[in-house]
Amino acid sequence: MAEAADIQGSSPSPARRWLRRTASLAAAAPLLAGLIQVPSAPAAAAAEEPTGSRTVDVSLDTLAPSAPMEGDTLTITGTVTNNGRQPVSAATVDLRVGPRLSSRSSIDEAAGRTGYRSDSDPAALGGAYTFKIPQLASGLSTDFTLSVPVAKLGLDDAGVYQLGVSLSGQTSSQPSDRVLGIERTFLPWQPEAAAKKTQITYLWPLISSARVSAETAPDDQQTPVFENDDLAAELAPGGRLERLVSLGKELPVTWVLDPDLLATVDAMTRSYSVKSGTETVPGRNQAVAEQWLSSLEKAVSGHKVVSLPFADPDLASLAHRGKDVSGSLGQLKPATEVARTTVETILHVTPSTDFAWPVEGAVDPSIVDVATSAGARKVIARSDSLRDDLTYTPTAARPIGGGTTAVVADASLSTVFSSDMTRAEASTLAVQRFLAQTLAITQQAPDKPRSIVVAPQRMPTASQAQTMATALRGLAPQRWSQSLDLIAASAARPDPRATTKVPSASRYPAKLRKRELPVEAFRDMKTTQEQLDSFKVILTMQYRVVTPFGNAISRMMSTSWRGQAPAAALYRIEVLDYLQGLTEEVRLIEKSDLTLSGRSATIPVTVQNKLLQGVDNLELRLTSTKPTRLKLNDGEATAAQPVKIDGGHSQSVKFTASANANGPVPMTAQLYTEDGKPYGRPMTFTVKVSEITPTVMLVIAGGVLLLVLAGVRMYSQRKRAAARNAEAEAQAEAEAEAQAEAETETDTETEAETEVDTEAETEADADAGVEPEDGTDAAEADDPGQPSDPTPDTGPESGDPSGTGEKVDR
Repeated sequence: MAEAADIQGSSPSPARRWLRRTASLAAAAPLLAGLIQVPSAPAAAAAEEPTGSRTVDVSLDTLAPSAPMEGDTLTITGTVTNNGRQPVSAATVDLRVGPRLSSRSSIDEAAGRTGYRSDSDPAALGGAYTFKIPQLASGLSTDFTLSVPVAKLGLDDAGVYQLGVSLSGQTSSQPSDRVLGIERTFLPWQPEAAAKKTQITYLWPLISSARVSAETAPDDQQTPVFENDDLAAELAPGGRLERLVSLGKELPVTWVLDPDLLATVDAMTRSYSVKSGTETVPGRNQAVAEQWLSSLEKAVSGHKVVSLPFADPDLASLAHRGKDVSGSLGQLKPATEVARTTVETILHVTPSTDFAWPVEGAVDPSIVDVATSAGARKVIARSDSLRDDLTYTPTAARPIGGGTTAVVADASLSTVFSSDMTRAEASTLAVQRFLAQTLAITQQAPDKPRSIVVAPQRMPTASQAQTMATALRGLAPQRWSQSLDLIAASAARPDPRATTKVPSASRYPAKLRKRELPVEAFRDMKTTQEQLDSFKVILTMQYRVVTPFGNAISRMMSTSWRGQAPAAALYRIEVLDYLQGLTEEVRLIEKSDLTLSGRSATIPVTVQNKLLQGVDNLELRLTSTKPTRLKLNDGEATAAQPVKIDGGHSQSVKFTASANANGPVPMTAQLYTEDGKPYGRPMTFTVKVSEITPTVMLVIAGGVLLLVLAGVRMYSQRKRAAARNAEAEAQAEAEAEAQAEAETETDTETEAETEVDTEAETEADADAGVEPEDGTDAAEADDPGQPSDPTPDTGPESGDPSGTGEKVDR
């Protein structure tokens, strides 16, 4: 009590703490001494060694046929491994048949036992139907094969029999023969067809995780960008999805599809890109995608197809976390609407979109409400959620109110293949347990035919799919069951004794609740949707943005994100960041401060559109924060102008401003959508107003006068220069004329001299009595002219240049 008081009260004193440590060490001393001696203690070593019926591990690898008929031979192969430290000698592998199990619970109990129990395990079959192993050394394994005619198994009435394979032998410490290892399985025995068979509906899910981002290439085809190319491995031969298609086409199943998977693979058949660091690289798996889609289209032909909402939304997360974020529930309806058209377009079949499938079939009232909010009227639940207190398994379908039908899948059958099926033994045991449970259901109420639904895990691995296919083939003879599609199963007549009460929210499994999407996921979806709504209204080609981002928002709430919280958060962040980057491609160009000198001016604001498509339905508003100093159009504080810009262009929007007083005026420019919501960030700048005073007017007038006088002076100078040029040209012309006149005068003197010479010759001829040739007598030739001719006026010519405009005769 004192120690308790110390713990609950104040901190003990140093002396008390020292005493407590000393006492603890003293009490622990004998224990420490014993622990030091543990390695040499033979008892401890023996405790670590497998003993008794767990000394040897018996593994059952194959069992054929899984549901034998009369005349068959049962063949079992497997491996025995000595896990003990001593060799086993004179070992025998035996078959132990029985007892007949009367209920499903007894099957579960037998499956849970591991060691040999003499009170419940029957004697070995013995005789010729054994496998002898003379010596099995420690740590070694040996394969075995047992073949026994069914007639020798001692099977009486139809039912499920426990089937045990054991190894008996001796060790040096235990020289007597005893069972050293055993493995149990089940053998369904129905030699003749049952009068009333159980109808079994098996869902065959084709679902994968989100692969496509919201990004697309800037081309006409909008080439999609994938987060990775891992899906190709699942589609390739041997991959998970390839095995599901190859196996499912031969089975009586109902296909349950995620339209997002179909859309993703369809996109892979054409040009697509894959993220690689900060860049993208071309995808190269078109052939694989084409082959898979072609195989799937053939496989679903003639089968019932159920389509989940696009991207398989997490209904439970939406109901439990999304309800706290407005608008979250609205995301489910578009995901449901696009589902039908996607499946019809790609697979050319008409799917049923009337089913909702919560994770692991766990439901509560809120999940049912969300599941049916988008139009679904049938909810695939599970029997470990809607529990029935009956001695038999009732029909799956039952009404749960509000016109909604719950299709309750059997929990045991739905989970039997959920573990690792890569080991042959695990696969064999799962198949035998599945067949045993289905036969037990039929025998629970032989006169009461029922409809049972099996809803396996959403994304089976390749080995799980192979095991499920093996189990369904075991039901092929239809001796106690027959297949039924999900649509028919949901319409089956319900059992009036089956529970119809949906469990409360408090009964929802805690392990599932911990894996739900957080509230932040739905807040991110809301933010993304709001930005998308604001962005799309300005676009001239909305479909280029609405479709990829709408699908990305649906992928944000996919069930596949469970258990991948970091990856889910990264996907949401990348989608939102990419959308924000696109919206910022339409923006206002920053302006520097302006100075307004005068009563009025025009203020330009530039809007830039770097998108590849045009924008419209935008309005640019410019606001003066001091309208008493500076007003805009029509004397208002705010002016608005419509904006319409083609892709890759800019537009300068001009506003008229009028000043009333001096001083700085902060201005704000903001884009708005047609519904009045701000678009993008506002842009601010300052206009400095300077009023024009009389002094400023005088200075301006003086400047104008100086400009006029300067112009007159320049005009006068140009006129005088032109006159001088004209006078120079006239003088040059006069000089040219004078020179020409001088040349003419020289020619005249030459002619006169010639006349004198001619007269002299004429006189000489006259003296000699010679007549002139033209008949002129000498007297006439001697007379220089007639008496009536005037005397020519040939005054001396001036050598000076003539005056301007003066005419000179030559």
